[in-house]
Amino acid sequence: MVARARAWLPMAAVWVCLLAAAPHALAQAPAVPSVTQAREAREWLARIHDAARRANYRGTMVLAAGGAMSSSRVWHYCVGEATYERMEALDGRQQRIYRVNDEVQTLWPQERMAVIERRDTLTPVPTTPQAVDPLALEHYELKREGLARVAGRDAQVFTLEPRDGLRFAQRLWADRASGLMLRADVLGPGSGARRPLLESAAFSEIEISAKPPADAQAQAVPRLEGYRVQRPQAQRTQLEAEGWALVRPPAGFRLTGCVKRPLELPTDGSVAEPVLQATFTDGLAQVSLFIEPHSARRPRTEMQAHQGATTTLVIRRQDHWITVVGDAPAATLKLLAGALERSR
Repeated sequence: MVARARAWLPMAAVWVCLLAAAPHALAQAPAVPSVTQAREAREWLARIHDAARRANYRGTMVLAAGGAMSSSRVWHYCVGEATYERMEALDGRQQRIYRVNDEVQTLWPQERMAVIERRDTLTPVPTTPQAVDPLALEHYELKREGLARVAGRDAQVFTLEPRDGLRFAQRLWADRASGLMLRADVLGPGSGARRPLLESAAFSEIEISAKPPADAQAQAVPRLEGYRVQRPQAQRTQLEAEGWALVRPPAGFRLTGCVKRPLELPTDGSVAEPVLQATFTDGLAQVSLFIEPHSARRPRTEMQAHQGATTTLVIRRQDHWITVVGDAPAATLKLLAGALERSR
């Protein structure tokens, strides 16, 4: 597995960063926000949430994490009740992602391969700037920091400070005109300027338009002539139905879905063994837990790895392998893995 399961969930690669605007460049704000400021910050959070779903825009996004950087062109429009998205990687493999409502098509032109899935069976990492669930405020303190510029646009800056050691802090830049998230930094443990920057994501340039193009739907549907098309089958299920129970999970992390699905797509026409995937969120951080039977044909070793804000933990539990991947500290992932018990 790789960070955020990017090898088979390419939608996670859309997030970007722009390191030119350093956190210390913020306009100064009062150290203790007033009641009015706190209310205004929450109103901004609602704007961010709404803009992530409804804003029309196109631009370039860059992700910096763990010493690596990648960029993508992204395109997002809403027409009536329909949502259209397109993403094209500008470096690495020529990956292209298209979405119409809940159907996601991922293309690799060099291999002439296409994978078609439904978004409701994927790990809940958005293709577009994130929306913070209001439930996150139960476990993070929202602070209004000041003003800054991102991609040539005025932005309001906020910090979400965790109320415990189970999550990372995040600093968010929201477009003052539309509410769209322009940049998001994930910060490591510490205080003030000494806190390390784990991962940063932002638009390097963006055009925000209220009017979608006339051919929005056509641009979001790729031509698949000459492509080998695969449709991984995902089956909704429950941990209990698969013989597992979650006992005392980390505070704030709630189960958002559970599916059985192939983790890898075979190229020889064979049928891949399904694994069990459970997804969790605290309203801001996202974590996926995978359960697969031990197999001599698929050698594994226990490990713990970090890339940017993403932590990966692999442990063996008797005759099963447990893999936990998410943008949370290693201690949180260990608690989540430890809360999993075999019920039969």
